[in-house]
Amino acid sequence: MSDENVDVITVGRISLDFYANESNVGFEKVKTFTMSIGGSPTNVAIAAARLGNKSAIVTNIGKDSFNEYIISKLKDFKVNTDFVGVDETEFTPAVFAAMNDPFDPTIFFNRAKSAPDTKVEKSRLSDELVKKVKVFWVSACALAQGETGNSLKSWLATRNNASHTILDLDYRPSFWESEVVAKKVTLEAISKSTVLVGNRREFEVASGLTEPKKISEHFLGDQISTVIVKLGEQGVYLSAKGEEYLLPPLKVDVRCGLGAGDSFGGMLIHGLLNSWPLEKIGSYANVAGAIVASRLMCSDAMPTMSEVEAMVSDKS
Repeated sequence: MSDENVDVITVGRISLDFYANESNVGFEKVKTFTMSIGGSPTNVAIAAARLGNKSAIVTNIGKDSFNEYIISKLKDFKVNTDFVGVDETEFTPAVFAAMNDPFDPTIFFNRAKSAPDTKVEKSRLSDELVKKVKVFWVSACALAQGETGNSLKSWLATRNNASHTILDLDYRPSFWESEVVAKKVTLEAISKSTVLVGNRREFEVASGLTEPKKISEHFLGDQISTVIVKLGEQGVYLSAKGEEYLLPPLKVDVRCGLGAGDSFGGMLIHGLLNSWPLEKIGSYANVAGAIVASRLMCSDAMPTMSEVEAMVSDKS
């Protein structure tokens, strides 16, 4: 697949996901798991592809027995695998989730500090592609460790605040040396981004702020065009120059809360690529997230546009 066939690039982690089939029990009572692939940036690429966009993931997998499975799953999801490398020294990380609390499952990361996705070199992407791709989605966790962090800093500088450079604040303490370091590196990435996405806690790490309107006022300007604050059970706040929306959450029977934000991200990308109004982006992204929350897995649960449109019609 050539560079001309990529409109969306996401950068960051990939994993094998094992989600418990039994609900409302902890790991000690789980008997079976369903396996798929995941990792937030991978899920976002899959979500965007499911909506008909030409997306690619930039990452590394390990040298193990699951390689063919992972690549075949990405191809089944119609995600470009040209920028997926193989690390010879580590296994692909695995994530186990128990549905003891479907809204907030217990997660266990079986992940080496030097995981394969921390070793992506700058040469993986050409400067030309970095500059011209329509959406460049960065998971802040990918900035935390290893060669991938250095490559990302270089790619963001090369991109030079081109639209749409999206930073998912995606703060996970275990990835960082300290919160102080996370703030410093995240702020550097924010200075080279045009769209910010995160929850209250993630914005607090970056700015000390938790109130959505204050977050928006702090970051919006000539460089940053859109700020999105995910509020969990309170919905989502979206803002751009001269407009802001607080959209309530949708009521669904939650099967697994993991991945809903990644589905939201895929629809955000789709809306930006199609120049949708901000309120429409928020409305459709909210629905996309709700659909995933009503299903067990993340990547396999990403909805098609027809599924989203059907739910939008139902709630109208």
